[in-house]
Amino acid sequence: MNDDNKALNGNAGGKSGGRRRKRVIVTIVTLMVMGWGIWQFTSMASRYDGEEAVWIRIPRGASKAAVADSLKKSLGEEYGSKVAGYWSGNTEKSRGAYLVEPGEKAINIARMIDNGRQTPVRLTFNNIRTIDQLEARLAARMDWREGEFGKAFAEEAEALGVTQAVLLGRMMPDTYEVYWTADPRKTIQKILKNYDSFWNEERRAKAEKLGLTPDQVGVVASIAEEESAKADERGKIARLYLNRLARGMKLQADPTVKYAVGDFSIKRVGGPMLDIDSPYNTYRYAGLPPAPIRVPDRRTLEAVLDAPAHDYIYMCAKPDFSGYHDFTSDYAVHRRNAAAFRAALDARGIKL
Repeated sequence: MNDDNKALNGNAGGKSGGRRRKRVIVTIVTLMVMGWGIWQFTSMASRYDGEEAVWIRIPRGASKAAVADSLKKSLGEEYGSKVAGYWSGNTEKSRGAYLVEPGEKAINIARMIDNGRQTPVRLTFNNIRTIDQLEARLAARMDWREGEFGKAFAEEAEALGVTQAVLLGRMMPDTYEVYWTADPRKTIQKILKNYDSFWNEERRAKAEKLGLTPDQVGVVASIAEEESAKADERGKIARLYLNRLARGMKLQADPTVKYAVGDFSIKRVGGPMLDIDSPYNTYRYAGLPPAPIRVPDRRTLEAVLDAPAHDYIYMCAKPDFSGYHDFTSDYAVHRRNAAAFRAALDARGIKL
């Protein structure tokens, strides 16, 4: 073979090899694109496609089968089955509450549950008068057994050296973030930290100037809240009771009688109920009741601390049932106000 033929054959071989390399590259790229597409399809198929976030709750003592059923019910049969398939099945380690957002991958949810990475739940409460009410409000949002909260509440009161009624007054209404599985006593202590932070040096100084302890401020605030649903009037009411205390007068606050009777639905206070023998009956006993008659709001506590100065010692609900009150320092005027309100009650058929 001469040199020219070798050159020609060499060029042909080079072209053939180049074509093979191109085909290989095209094949690899094609496979990569197909693989990416398959991965994308599989990935999207493994994402939660619900329109809203849903809660997954795994209570103590739940069986693996029960959790799997719950996942299917909450997330849908197909998607819930995928999550259950990825999940280890360790129910004790996985106990908790988990919020699943739309678009979340099944494997990520399973890992979240396996690692116990709970989503905090929000506890919000107000308008609480009794420990039973508080327990019912909180327990409905937590993984607590019956009686656990009450036992923890009694233990915390004993540890602090106060009555349970006083401790209840310190459970400041607010929104708290806790884990669904949080211990009841630790939850109580978390709420109490909010109360403690409220009573800073400045507010304690204001209470001392009024001649009150923080707990006593809570008692006055609780009465003011029960007396009026009008927040803008509560400071005025608080000052009235502070004036009566300063003069050594009985508070004669109707809400304390309702508390002593155990019935806040009473529309008209009077008659034999005024003689009930209870330290909460301020018609019979002078001074403040031993504990708040409801859990006071922080805004009402502040209203007591900043109560506007006045000389009123009498108040009576307005006969127009607006929710506001008539105030006076003159007993004769008060008697006329009271007579007008009694007449309004009679006209509405509200009897003792």
